[in-house]
Amino acid sequence: MMSPSQARNRGVPETIHLTERSFDETLAATRGLVMVDFWAEWCGPCRAIAPVLEELAEASDGRVTLMKVNVDENHGLATRYAIRSIPTIVFFNEGAVVDRVVGAAPKALLQDIVNGRA
Repeated sequence: MMSPSQARNRGVPETIHLTERSFDETLAATRGLVMVDFWAEWCGPCRAIAPVLEELAEASDGRVTLMKVNVDENHGLATRYAIRSIPTIVFFNEGAVVDRVVGAAPKALLQDIVNGRA
């Protein structure tokens, strides 16, 4: 029997939660465009943009993978990528940063980046 989240996502992979220990290896093993959402539990705009990011990843037919980094639990990654404000979405392709968006950006802006990079 499927869990409610599996049924809701109809086989779409769950969002990957990265830590300082798993970040480099997971990123290196992931093909295509990766959206990394730097967020925190207490951040209202982070919660607002999360479903938009999930929709973009789902609609990409596997071209885009969504990953999340909780900045409260992973200070080193936040420092490494100069995250000064959240949400910040950093786009990676083949391990390299190719774009970044700070704040709860409109879906159309994020879609344009996905369309241009994935």
